[in-house]
Amino acid sequence: MQPLRGLLVVDFTRYLPGPFASRELLELGARVVCVEPPGGDPLRASAPAWHATLSAGKESVVVDLKEDAAPALELLGQADVVLESFRPGVASRLGIGPEHAPATAVYCSITGFGLEGRHTQRAGHDLNYLGWAGVLEDTAPAWPPVQIADLAAGALGAVTKILAALFEREKTGRGAHVVVSMTHGSHRLAAHRLGGDPTPRLLTGGLACYRIYATADARWLTVAALEPVFWHRLVELLERPDLAERQYTAEQEELAAELAAIFSERPLAAWLELFEGEDVCVGPVATLAEAADDLS
Repeated sequence: MQPLRGLLVVDFTRYLPGPFASRELLELGARVVCVEPPGGDPLRASAPAWHATLSAGKESVVVDLKEDAAPALELLGQADVVLESFRPGVASRLGIGPEHAPATAVYCSITGFGLEGRHTQRAGHDLNYLGWAGVLEDTAPAWPPVQIADLAAGALGAVTKILAALFEREKTGRGAHVVVSMTHGSHRLAAHRLGGDPTPRLLTGGLACYRIYATADARWLTVAALEPVFWHRLVELLERPDLAERQYTAEQEELAAELAAIFSERPLAAWLELFEGEDVCVGPVATLAEAADDLS
């Protein structure tokens, strides 16, 4: 599907959230032109492989916005979508704010904390936003292996709002200024839990049937047998049917210790072979390379 074919996206963003968002728009058919400062997006130097992946298929121009913003303004005048991730107020001071874009453009500001409130000008990165959002409460001091605030709340949140605004433009002919707060967006990902969990830390380590266990070859196995039907079949295959009635008892750490001892007896491949074709909600912790090969 190329529903955005013929649309121009002008991307002023840096690092992860904006480039990830514009890559998604590119894959939907849009033409993406990145406006980079002299020296380029800092991601070029700090993580060149990441930059290459996120930039593939995009066009790029170098503009010193402080010295001469004219080339950027020319692009801005033609844009259907604009992405920026400066701190609030900076884009306008540079002459590329929403007021400088066409009335038909969908102008998206990806921010850390939105445009209002006491945190508006606060510096931050993904881990900070997740901390402020409350989503690390159960797992700190461990940190997530994927940048949830940057990529889910920020990039994909931006894409959702942009697509909705483009749909509205089809009906009205008017663009919009949409604002994404990575902190508020991250909080929304967990806000359904504010009323309490049915079991404390239901999906963050509170249950033995929803954990990651080491195997004999120092690999890891994901177990997510939440429903009784999956759990009962799992313990049957483990030749431990006596565990069936202990799925939701209070002694979760004792149950987890027994499962850990069982899974430590065989290598990962042996467990995957045993569970192949079975409805048990068990899988590997694949490497990125393994996943790329398996999902291609």
